[in-house]
Amino acid sequence: MDAPSLVVALALGIVEGLTEFLPVSSTGHLIVAGSLLGHTGERAKVFEIAIQSGAMLAVVWEYRARFGRAIAGLRSDPLARRFALNLAIAFVPAAVLGLAFGSTIQRALFAPVPVAIAFVAGALVILWAERRQRLAPSSVRVVDVDAMTPLDALKVGIAQAFALIPGTSRSGATIIGGMLFGLSRRAATEFSFFLAVPTLIAAGAYDAWKNRGLFSASDAGMWAVGLVVSFASAFLVIRWLIRYVATHDFRWFAWYRIAFGIAVLLTAHYGWVRWTL
Repeated sequence: MDAPSLVVALALGIVEGLTEFLPVSSTGHLIVAGSLLGHTGERAKVFEIAIQSGAMLAVVWEYRARFGRAIAGLRSDPLARRFALNLAIAFVPAAVLGLAFGSTIQRALFAPVPVAIAFVAGALVILWAERRQRLAPSSVRVVDVDAMTPLDALKVGIAQAFALIPGTSRSGATIIGGMLFGLSRRAATEFSFFLAVPTLIAAGAYDAWKNRGLFSASDAGMWAVGLVVSFASAFLVIRWLIRYVATHDFRWFAWYRIAFGIAVLLTAHYGWVRWTL
C-alpha cells in the first residue's frame, strides 16, 4: 500500500466512523470526501461499503452484552424474542426496496449535487421533528427499546428505506422517523444502532458478492486500515451520542446539514470544485 492509498484509507475510515451513526449521512460524506480525494469509480464504492463493516462491529462490541442476552434468550425470554422480531421486521422494507431499486438509485443519485439536495431536505425534516416533539412532549409513548411493538419496528423500517436516497442518512431516517412515530430520542437512537447491524451486514455481503470481480489482494492493506479506523472512530461516536441525546436534541446537526449542502451546491454551481463520482 503506497502513501496516497494510506491517506485515503485513513481519511475515509474516519469519515465513515464519525458519520455512520449521526444524522448527517455517512454515504453522502463518503461520496463528497471521495470526490475531493480523487477516490472514485466502482472500486471506490466497494471500498466504502466494506469499511461500513468497521462501524457495524463497533455497535456489536459496545452492545455485546445486549446482543448476547438476546441470542441466549431467544427460546425462553419474551423480551429477547420481541427484540429479535422487531429487528427483523424493521430490516425488511429497506432490504426489499434496496434489492428492487438500489442499482437504479445508485446510477441516478450517487453524485455530490443530489447528495447536497438530500442534505438540505433531510435537515428540514429534522427541524420539523424536533419542533414537534418539543411542542408536544406527550407525543412520546415509547421510552425504551424493549417497549417497542412490531408495528413500531415496521414504521421505523419504512423510515429507514428513505435512506436508500444518498444524503438522507440511514441513522437520521431511523432516529427521526422513530421520533415522529412516538419513540423517545434515546429509544430511537439505540434502536437505530441495533438496526445498523443486520442492515450493514446485508448491504456489505450483497455488494461484496455483486462486485466480487473487483476484489484484489493488493487492496487488502487499504481495506484493513479503513475498517480498523472506522471501527475506532464509530466506537467513540456511539458512546458520545448516547450521552449527548440525554440532554440535547438534533437541531445542530440539521443546521450543519444545511451549511454542508449549500456549500457543495455553491461550489458546484460556480465551478470552484470539480466534483466527480
